[in-house]
Amino acid sequence: MMTKIEFEKLSLQDALDLAVLIEQEAYERYTQFAEQLGNRYKDDAGDFFKTMAGYELEHASQLRKRREKLFGQSPSRVKMDMIWDVEAPSEGSVRSYMSPRQAMDLALQSEIKAYQFFDQALSHVQDKEVRSLFEELRSEEKQHQELLQKRIAQLPKSTGPDLTEDDVDEPGEY
Repeated sequence: MMTKIEFEKLSLQDALDLAVLIEQEAYERYTQFAEQLGNRYKDDAGDFFKTMAGYELEHASQLRKRREKLFGQSPSRVKMDMIWDVEAPSEGSVRSYMSPRQAMDLALQSEIKAYQFFDQALSHVQDKEVRSLFEELRSEEKQHQELLQKRIAQLPKSTGPDLTEDDVDEPGEY
């Protein structure tokens, strides 16, 4: 059962803990996708998910360091059951033979979700420091969207599955 986030009551420490958990969840999901797909060749969908996992882990680490600098080892009041798929792609969204374009489109939708989360949360946040952090995080999500859009624009237009002749069964082969 998910616990409701009471944005109006968040302290800066809570907000940083929440942000770390969001990045951690995205890291774990991208890692799961990379493992599910494996690597067929350089820059395939599995390779892209592995790269995204690295970005999310780095962002979580930066936020964790910031939190520790301000609040040391004080215990977190924010728990993982307070978030679900805020930035992480939905669990069932990976498919065998995803093309790199499909993987990037999925990541783009996740960055849009994260932007919307922080944007909507801002209407409830009253603490000045928390507002500032959420505005910063929302801005970063927008930058991530722009980077992905540029990368997607450089890819072939095909959105079909990433198949070779070896991936397709001949009639009667099972």
